[in-house]
Amino acid sequence: MLSVPRYRKVASIALVAGVGLALAACSTKGDSSTGADGKVTITVDCQPVGAQKDLLRDWNADVDAFQKLHPNITIKSVSVGAQCDNPPDFTARLAGGTVTDVFYGYMTDLQQVLDSGQAQDITQYVTKDTIPTWDSISDGAKGAFTDGGKIYGIPTKNYSMGLLYNKNLFQQAGLDVKNPPKTWAEVRDAAKKIAALGNGIAGYSDYSAGNTGGWHFTAELFSQGGNPVTDDGKKANFNNAQGKQVLQNLKDMRYTDNSMGSKQLLQWPDLLTNAGAGKVGMFVGAPDATTAIVTQFQGKYQDWAMAPLPGQDGAAKGTLGGGEGYFFKKGLSADQVKAGLMWLAYEKLTPGKGQFDYVRSKPENNPVGLPQPQLFTPGSDAFKQDNDLKMANANVTVEDFALFANNPVPIKFEPANAQAIYAILDGAMSAILTDPNANIDDQLKKASDKVDQALAAAK
Repeated sequence: MLSVPRYRKVASIALVAGVGLALAACSTKGDSSTGADGKVTITVDCQPVGAQKDLLRDWNADVDAFQKLHPNITIKSVSVGAQCDNPPDFTARLAGGTVTDVFYGYMTDLQQVLDSGQAQDITQYVTKDTIPTWDSISDGAKGAFTDGGKIYGIPTKNYSMGLLYNKNLFQQAGLDVKNPPKTWAEVRDAAKKIAALGNGIAGYSDYSAGNTGGWHFTAELFSQGGNPVTDDGKKANFNNAQGKQVLQNLKDMRYTDNSMGSKQLLQWPDLLTNAGAGKVGMFVGAPDATTAIVTQFQGKYQDWAMAPLPGQDGAAKGTLGGGEGYFFKKGLSADQVKAGLMWLAYEKLTPGKGQFDYVRSKPENNPVGLPQPQLFTPGSDAFKQDNDLKMANANVTVEDFALFANNPVPIKFEPANAQAIYAILDGAMSAILTDPNANIDDQLKKASDKVDQALAAAK
């Protein structure tokens, strides 16, 4: 799944200038996707929506700067909503063949994109000439867009999940901001104290609709040491003690403690709207969930801190890692693919530029200092360069995220066919959070059977 895309204005253009010359040199005037004048046009989605004024301004400025560097390339931007990949909408665009030339997707979308027949193999074009930092990008992130040794997409963000908590509510509830919960039992105890503040505040909040419930079930299952599917990916693997514990934790907080609030069936914007309004004490998320809270839901960075994902009786045994990137629509010309790669290198994959341009960032729009995106391999040149720039230009309180950054939990990536699995697990999450009489064993059995059927059909 996704966290939240961010856009920053480009400050320096020297590195990609050389790449542009390389593309111009290899353009073929006779190519059907290249004009008689040698110009190339590509459509790219995930342009910020109009309500995201500052983000949209930076995106447009980046496009203008890129096109001035490469006058033979025209970028046509398309907005598909603030979330960029709303799963039902994304699936509909794939089915209808209306995706852009270079289109945004989650790491979990590869199989769906391949099944749709919309994916172009871009392996031969992905080199250090088109993407200079390619060797620094983590193998896990690359693997999410690779199938059978062939590359179908480019990762542009990687993340892992932890426990986000509202410092103000912690203090009001008499909790230690410097010592957040480390186990799910401690989360439950803290949630009761926060909910006791009243005024519609949920001590702990969670998703249960729009595929987000299944997403969080998976993260919480990883914390238990479980996995939603078997190692071969052919069967469901959550109808067990670990899966039961995930739902039991939630049921206890929801009904025994009444610490999760009465409004449920929350999707991505619902929970973050509540968080921005100061009505959520804790929730599971990635570091840049705080960015969405501030930029889209009127919250404040200084209200939030982050800790590692809790475990059942001690440290979490795993946490969910995921992210996003861009696929290339089947049928593009070589020049279009190269132009798309150059744009991604410019906007998403170069320290000091695009999403990594920290110099002009302002905390209300583009926070600097969050431990994300976790895109570059630790120790690599790009990682060192990016980290140095980030620390030199931090505009949020880095200390608020130090517990999370300094106590890494083993990352487990989302399973293949994740969106289909998540949609099914939404049912179990929503049942447990809306019906006090829902039977956990029954819900897990029902969901497990449906996932087995879905995985069998996906073969």
